[in-house]
Amino acid sequence: QVQLVESGGGLVQPGGSLRLSCEASGIIFSLYTMGWYRQAPGKQRELVANINSGGRINFSGSVKGRFTISRDNAKNTVYLQMNSLNDEDTAVYYCKATKYVQREYVYWGQGTQVTVSS
Repeated sequence: QVQLVESGGGLVQPGGSLRLSCEASGIIFSLYTMGWYRQAPGKQRELVANINSGGRINFSGSVKGRFTISRDNAKNTVYLQMNSLNDEDTAVYYCKATKYVQREYVYWGQGTQVTVSS
C-alpha cells in the first residue's frame, strides 16, 4: 500500500519560514518525480515545485527564490523549505509522487495546512 505522509505545516507570521516533509512508503522512491502542490480556498490546485529522479528541479514562478525543494532517497523523503512566506502562500500543501513506465503512476498525500497570518 502506497502512503505519502506530509508534515511540518502550521501557522506562521508573514516573513517567516516553514519546512514541509513528505515521507513515502510502498514505492521505490528514487524512481519517482516528487512534487509539492498547493490549493488555496476557492482556487485550483497548483504546482509549487517538483524534483525528478535525476535531481532536476522545477519551480512555480510565484515561489522561485523563496522556496527550495530537496529529496533524500535514503529516507524516502522530499522536503519543501519555505522562506519569506506571505499570506498568498496560505493553502493546503500536498505531496505528489509520479512515475511514467508504460503508464502513469500517481500518488497523493493527504495534505498539510500552511497558514500565513499575523
